[in-house]
Amino acid sequence: MSTMVYPREEKLEKLSQEEIISNTKLVIQGLEALKNEHNSILHSLLETIKCLKKDEEANLVHEKSNLLRKSVEMIELGLGEAQVMMALSNHLNAVESEKQKLRAQVRRLCQENQWLRDELANTQQKLQKSEQSVAQLEEEKKHLEFMNQLKKYDEDVSPTQEEKDRETPKDNLDDLFPNDEEEQGQGMQHQHNSAAVAAAQQGGYEIPARLRTLHNLVIQYASQGRYEVAVPLCKQALEDLEKTSGHDHPDVATMLNILALVYRDQNKYKEAAHLLNDALSIREKTLGKDHPAVAATLNNLAVLYGKRGKYKEAEPLCKRALEIREKVLGKEHPDVAKQLNNLALLCQNQGKYEEVEYYYCRALEIYECRLGPDDPNVAKTKNNLASCFLKQGKYKEAEVLYKEILTRAHEKEFGSVDAENKPIWMHAEEREEMSKGKHKDNTPYGEYGGWYKACKVNSPTVNTTLKNLGALYRRQGKLEAAETLEECAARSRKQSNTGIDPIHQTRVVEILKDTEGERRRSRDSLTSVKYESGSETGEEA
Repeated sequence: MSTMVYPREEKLEKLSQEEIISNTKLVIQGLEALKNEHNSILHSLLETIKCLKKDEEANLVHEKSNLLRKSVEMIELGLGEAQVMMALSNHLNAVESEKQKLRAQVRRLCQENQWLRDELANTQQKLQKSEQSVAQLEEEKKHLEFMNQLKKYDEDVSPTQEEKDRETPKDNLDDLFPNDEEEQGQGMQHQHNSAAVAAAQQGGYEIPARLRTLHNLVIQYASQGRYEVAVPLCKQALEDLEKTSGHDHPDVATMLNILALVYRDQNKYKEAAHLLNDALSIREKTLGKDHPAVAATLNNLAVLYGKRGKYKEAEPLCKRALEIREKVLGKEHPDVAKQLNNLALLCQNQGKYEEVEYYYCRALEIYECRLGPDDPNVAKTKNNLASCFLKQGKYKEAEVLYKEILTRAHEKEFGSVDAENKPIWMHAEEREEMSKGKHKDNTPYGEYGGWYKACKVNSPTVNTTLKNLGALYRRQGKLEAAETLEECAARSRKQSNTGIDPIHQTRVVEILKDTEGERRRSRDSLTSVKYESGSETGEEA
């Protein structure tokens, strides 16, 4: 009878998978041989039982045969386990093979993904280059179109027309350098421009139409922040003018003014001041020291100094511009009023409140006389004068001006004031009185005659007045009245979708917070004011 030799457990722990499979196959072969041997022995025992006649011997043989059967069953069980191990080995091999295939597929996908990333990066670079090329071509196209337009202007001017223009020259600076205050009606603006043209005719200089077109194009680029286009365009035009007309020519001075405005928008004050001084020298030399164009350049230079905080240097320039405008245009001309507003703001930043009140009152008188009480400049000047009163602690005088602005706006929109037709500030004070009597009026604004709708797109100053008077009410402890005006301003702002001057609002609120002892110290922090525009500018200082 053959015997089976099993390896020790220590050796089994150190065997590899291939060695285990090899040993399992040997065990299967040994078990098969052992099974066959047991079967042959069992068969011989069964034959022996048939031949035996004694019961004792037969019983002994039966016991041996039972033992052999059990051994055979154990052997079959071992064979089954060995077969399972072989099947498990085949399964693991198949899994490992599939894993290798998946790894190869993952590697291939990673390579394809990297290739796609590289292709995408290259495509993006090509797209950016194409966009840059397209943008450059568009700029070149616009520049060529503009140059063709300039040539068209040159071709359209015939010799007879030039002679005619020399006989009746006009210097419409308002067309070349438009004002910030565009709330004026068309009729008033036409009257204003006609006066400026009539006065400019005395100077004997006409700004060419091509320079007006160039100025409009430059302003468009500058408003979009595209200074990389606006500045080279100005420089190229300036170079062409100097080549054709020489440096000391009024057209060159006009071009210097345009370029200075662009530099000022970029906060390049030193370059802008140099250009404006050069333009001033040329205009004084070619047009005379009392020409409206000289006053415009002086005003630009004064505003530039004001933006840099040099109010003492700016004041004499502004006063000289005022003298020129008064001499050429007359003391009651709207341009004189705008110059007075600029001069008042310069003096206000220096604390010269008596002069400020004089200049504002005189400008207000000109606007009301020449443009009418409903002109937006009247409300703006009253707001500026009220700001001056606030800085001096004259709150009652400021309150009166704010109420005049709101009352006039109400009368213009809804007719004369009576018991049934009251302006918003009256409603606000009534609600304040009722709230103190603990009978708060929650009447909606629709029952106020829809007054808040009067603050339309063409009247942002009225909306600012609502905020200013509301801030003044708060300082006086009239919280209900203040909330009424502030809510009205918020509603009108939503409807008109126009921005209110935040500088003026914050200035009024800060002024009201100042104490008497801190008024001088706070003046430096409240010097952000808006200059009325002259013929060529409407910048902030």
